[in-house]
Amino acid sequence: MPEPEAVDSLGPVSEHQREIRVGLLGCGNVGGALVPLVAERADEIARRTGVRLSITRVAVRNTARDRGIDFGDGVLTHDAMAVVTDPEIDVVIEVIGGIEPARELIATALRSGKPVITGNKELLANVGVELFGLADDNGVDLLFEAAVAGGIPLIRPLRESLRGEPVSRVMGILNGTTNFILSKMSNEGADYADALSEAQRLGYAERDPTADVEGYDAGAKAAIIATVAFGAKVVAGDVYHEGISGITASDIAIAARLGYAVKLLGIAEQDRSTGAIAVRVHPTMVPLDHPLASVRDSYNAVFVEGDAVGSLMFFGRGAGGAPTASAVLGDLVDAAVNLVNGTHGSLGSFERAKALPIDETSSEYLLALDVADRPGVLHQVTGVFARHGVSIRAAEQEGHGPEARLVFITHSAREADVQATVSELRDLDVVGRVGGLLRVIGE
Repeated sequence: MPEPEAVDSLGPVSEHQREIRVGLLGCGNVGGALVPLVAERADEIARRTGVRLSITRVAVRNTARDRGIDFGDGVLTHDAMAVVTDPEIDVVIEVIGGIEPARELIATALRSGKPVITGNKELLANVGVELFGLADDNGVDLLFEAAVAGGIPLIRPLRESLRGEPVSRVMGILNGTTNFILSKMSNEGADYADALSEAQRLGYAERDPTADVEGYDAGAKAAIIATVAFGAKVVAGDVYHEGISGITASDIAIAARLGYAVKLLGIAEQDRSTGAIAVRVHPTMVPLDHPLASVRDSYNAVFVEGDAVGSLMFFGRGAGGAPTASAVLGDLVDAAVNLVNGTHGSLGSFERAKALPIDETSSEYLLALDVADRPGVLHQVTGVFARHGVSIRAAEQEGHGPEARLVFITHSAREADVQATVSELRDLDVVGRVGGLLRVIGE
């Protein structure tokens, strides 16, 4: 068994370097990867920035647990607030998750003039704007690259490189668990239950996978992305969620035959004419020639569309201790350098977003119906589409007799009209079952 890494082997602080003492709240998957990463990179960071990072206090629930790290005497504590208020601590990293006590701890640190780095998507998706304002009021950084898409650099490009870009849409695969499950269903023809079990066995899915498979994890990330991309306050409650638990192997096979892959996408769009913002998470049919269609297994990818820049794609590992710790360290270096220079990055002010409800959004749709195979059925079914103003782009029939299935792809239509169409179709005697409704992204 290898010897545990020592945290205090950082070397001396030269007269040209400023030591920044870091308080770490939480030392689980991410924190446990961050501590040795800081130790490994400290000399190089000091050489390039003049700032030497040192993790000197760590708050954990169980100080007796063996984490394979030699923290040294006096580093571990149960008391997170004591770490935050310690006058010897310069910067605070929060990776404990949840809303409370994380909000109180972060707010206390910011009021004390201490920069904060967090990977807490749940917190930021609910009260992020208030904390951004608190950071600005106290002239310090609140950085959160690790809260969205793990180790993929996304927040910094959105808040800095693309700050002047009129971004129209951001969409992406924001959850590795669901992408693994859908990839397994697509590649192997597995059903949902078997693919989920495999994801749990490999550690990609939690014992209770609800947050992932029902879209809540991706929804929190989508809310943060929309806030940064559009400069408006979007909270988790503004996001429409629809998960993948209802997706069948048959749905995926139909999509593949028609030239699409099924992905769980988080989508944030702004209507330029009204300023309204629609943020939603749902299974989506992606054309096979679109870059997002080729993103497999537990990888994440985010596609940013802007008027001037065109299309950009960010791809990589969206979760895991090491990739996420890398994102935290990048923020830590920025915060430490800004602290030494007496400056900070600001996201600016945010107005409450004008949220566009899902019923008012428009998309193309795929709908499959099990129907009676007799004369007049197609006329009855298409009549329902026509009554609700939903135009059919393509239609085909699979099988005959009691196994007949009609598959439709619509032109772009309003969600409310499509839902009304589905509701009436369910009441038709000739329709045995209405299959899954899948939205289709534009080309």
